[in-house]
Amino acid sequence: MIERFVEQFVHKIAINPSVVRVESEKIESNFIQITIFASSQDTGRLIGKDGKMIGAIKTLVAACKAKNGCSYKITVKAVDDF
Repeated sequence: MIERFVEQFVHKIAINPSVVRVESEKIESNFIQITIFASSQDTGRLIGKDGKMIGAIKTLVAACKAKNGCSYKITVKAVDDF
């Protein structure tokens, strides 16, 4: 559920939304790592000036912790092929 939200949100921000890919990996029973793969051009947009955009995404995702009790870590990685 959270992964789909992040993917749809990131697609709206990205210049090349066809390249964007979101993967999630369950590290522990209550800890999930979400990795956003985007073109190098979009990584700057996703991180934002002074990290404000990724901070906003993390804040929205952290609010879901109250509902399901899981902690989330979000990382953005650049993909060169598109």
